[in-house]
Amino acid sequence: MGTLLIRPPGHRRDVALRPAATAMVWVGEGHPHETIAVPGVALADGDVLVAVEMSTICGSDVHTVQGRRSAPTPLVLGHESVGRVIATGDSGAHAVDGTPLRIGDRVVWSVTISCGSCDRCLHGMSQKCRTLGKYGHDRVGAHGDLTGAFATHVQLRDGTAIARVPEALSASVLAPASCATATAWAAVARAGRDRDLEGAAVRIHGAGLVGLSAAAIAAEHGAVVEVLDPNPTRRALAGRFGASSLDREPDVVIEASGHAVGAAIDDVAVGGTVVLVGSVFPADPVPFDAESIVRRLVTVAGVHNYTGQELAEAVAFLAGRGRAYPFADAVGAVRSLLDIDAALVEAAERDAPLRIGLVPGR
Repeated sequence: MGTLLIRPPGHRRDVALRPAATAMVWVGEGHPHETIAVPGVALADGDVLVAVEMSTICGSDVHTVQGRRSAPTPLVLGHESVGRVIATGDSGAHAVDGTPLRIGDRVVWSVTISCGSCDRCLHGMSQKCRTLGKYGHDRVGAHGDLTGAFATHVQLRDGTAIARVPEALSASVLAPASCATATAWAAVARAGRDRDLEGAAVRIHGAGLVGLSAAAIAAEHGAVVEVLDPNPTRRALAGRFGASSLDREPDVVIEASGHAVGAAIDDVAVGGTVVLVGSVFPADPVPFDAESIVRRLVTVAGVHNYTGQELAEAVAFLAGRGRAYPFADAVGAVRSLLDIDAALVEAAERDAPLRIGLVPGR
């Protein structure tokens, strides 16, 4: 973890890191990451400095380096991570449950930074804050260099939802919680707003980690779950996450792949709900049959990211009933942070594991 040298309090708390933090900076498509040393940070009130235990590579990170997703450069990618609090700003900071954070707390945090006071935040859409910031998506500069998870440390800004996590859970389970698990929880929760999931027929398109997580969550809510995916290995894995098969039209369809939107809408039962969660990259427009939607009384909802409360609920699931599912197996390989470029190539392969982990100092 190194030695912290904290200078006298002020509006910002200067924290010197010995040894210096390391951040892997992406400078653009076709270029290898550059390694930079960050000898210290200035923590504003409510900020938290976290030493990273493990980060995982999300599909959006792969899309970015492949040029399929626009992003500002230079950029520290990565938004799935678990780590420990090693310093806070002068006023301290609080977890999403309202309790003060302490040095040494093991935590995960939201991908988004929200103001908490704009109209969107006040109406339960903090992930769409008017002044939104995002870890792993914002250019390094105004908010420092430790702005993404592909680093030894991350500077969490005031407005980040931070959740304590159990010591007993592995980093492989916890790192993806701040993207895949929390997003899946939000998708299932959105479906549950329209109908009781107990006994419901739920179809999920896509057996990536979001889809598999949604399967386990829906199954624990009492649903009968089916997961569709063109990859036979992924389909087989779905059975370990609570999936079986349906013998009737689905009451709920969760589209977690981004490639089956039309089928999701066409196949849902009368009065059913379709939750679109996988369409987070450019794709061809999907024909929309408004008459069919109207006559079948279908609800189509979009879910992107999640709220701080949903992150906390996802962590509680992993720490409780989620232990019955093989979330720890999702990270099929662990690489050194310094091997990030090779790890990103590996993550893009068709037979890649659900997640590849990156750890500092390996």
